[in-house]
Amino acid sequence: MASSNMTWSFSSMRSKTRSSLDGGQTHFRRRLFSSFRSDQRHQEDGASETEKRRAFSDGGIETSNGVFLPGEDQQDRGAMKRISTLFSSFRGKVTKGTSKEPDPSSPELSPVEEKAKEQRYASGQFFFEYLVVVRPKKIKEGAYEPQIVYQFPKKDGMVRFQREEEEKTLKALTLFCFPEGVNWAPLTEYPSETFSFVLTDVDGTRKNGYCRRLLPDGKGARLPEAYCIISNLACFGLFSKIFDEVEQRRRISMAMIYPFMQSLREAPFPAPGHTVNIKSFIPERGTETISLTRPTDSWLEHVDFRTLFRCLSDDEVLQVFAATVLERRIIFIAEELGTLSQVIHAVAVLLYPFIWQHTLISIVPEILIDVVMAPTPYLLGVQKRLGGSVTDQTDLLVVDLSEGRKQTFIKSIGDEESILPHKLKDEIRQALAAKNENSSLEELNKVVPEAFLPFFIKTVGHFAKYIERKGPDNHGEFQRTDFCKAVESKSSRRFVKKFVQTQMFDLFIQEMEQRAASRNGKGIFERKIAEYHRKMREKAKKQ
Repeated sequence: MASSNMTWSFSSMRSKTRSSLDGGQTHFRRRLFSSFRSDQRHQEDGASETEKRRAFSDGGIETSNGVFLPGEDQQDRGAMKRISTLFSSFRGKVTKGTSKEPDPSSPELSPVEEKAKEQRYASGQFFFEYLVVVRPKKIKEGAYEPQIVYQFPKKDGMVRFQREEEEKTLKALTLFCFPEGVNWAPLTEYPSETFSFVLTDVDGTRKNGYCRRLLPDGKGARLPEAYCIISNLACFGLFSKIFDEVEQRRRISMAMIYPFMQSLREAPFPAPGHTVNIKSFIPERGTETISLTRPTDSWLEHVDFRTLFRCLSDDEVLQVFAATVLERRIIFIAEELGTLSQVIHAVAVLLYPFIWQHTLISIVPEILIDVVMAPTPYLLGVQKRLGGSVTDQTDLLVVDLSEGRKQTFIKSIGDEESILPHKLKDEIRQALAAKNENSSLEELNKVVPEAFLPFFIKTVGHFAKYIERKGPDNHGEFQRTDFCKAVESKSSRRFVKKFVQTQMFDLFIQEMEQRAASRNGKGIFERKIAEYHRKMREKAKKQ
């Protein structure tokens, strides 16, 4: 925000804003971006075991009970290391009486139907929670504030605290839909872009935000608008297709969005590999059927590897992967919001079966740019015009994703090329050679995991042998020293000794220790380990 001066004080872990938009008139206070950790799990459709899932906390919400730290569990995680808490307080003007376009009224339902729908909504079977349209509104000369002008559905019948929490969530959304702050001006051309973020609610549940920004049809200079869908479901590709349909209907009329979203909201969310068909009417085209299909591998459905490998070479991806594995501070810089969110999510998925446990903000709003000063590990996405605000930091990796850049790594620690064992790094490089610049999303979803997952199988895939249990129903105890000694290669052993000190490995082992012995070998990673050893035995027999 152009006129806000924010300073961090790590002694008090607070950030004070000395000035505001209007010199001290109507203000509100939010607390966002404390510590971020992503340890959400998901239930694999059709499977009996709970698998880890990527879910990234891009913002916290102040509640009546205080500030819930994004990604932080309220329960103690035992040996889990707690990362430093950073409180960011900022002030901004709240403009009351925002003009909103009228919503088409939905038909009234009986109390029984309303209760059934609410139960279905609470069970997470809806495609999405709500859709909002956000536009910058002029608050003074040269300054605009993003505000919600349309929301579907309207949630009636909420008690006061529920309504207050929803209002705070919606205000947070505007910050991510237009992270650039107040500096906007009417435009005649603006390329459509799609990106995503995640908010953590007070009860620990995570809401995925999908956003498409575009310039509405019209003549002359005008302001862009953003369509934002909030959902409990992480499936970027599927929601991108939904935005295509919303955008088509918006060109006709805002009212045309309603029947499509109503049909979508009532449709069952498909299982991995399955399709759901949505019927929708468009004037002059009649009733159309829109098919929405989920990928077979649900842990890959929130990522698009094409952007990552379009922006970075294989060797550059390997350096970023190496720094990420050791949980370092990493900042990505790009012009486009979609590039930032897609690359960061793709990098995090490369860690599978491990999960990034620290700060992850796919797009850092300008008003919160001081989060780069945090001393703890992070993955941050920063727009190119703010690049100068981050390059004065030390002990971090700054990756420029922009086209026509002079160099990819603006800042680095210098050892990124030597972190991974050379032999295993060469194997990843050889496996990635199976793709090319024309590879489809489906092809990349096969090639990339098959390149990186064996790295973890070969370095730490023997973990189960070193979890000792005194009984089938007792928790296990990981024998860390013996586990590291069991690695034969010296270069791999050096890497493993560093990797076992990370939070992602720590949490993974804790969950394996606490899991019932009867479930051993049933996880995706363990099945991949067994498959790898079976192939090695078959290969040895042929030789």
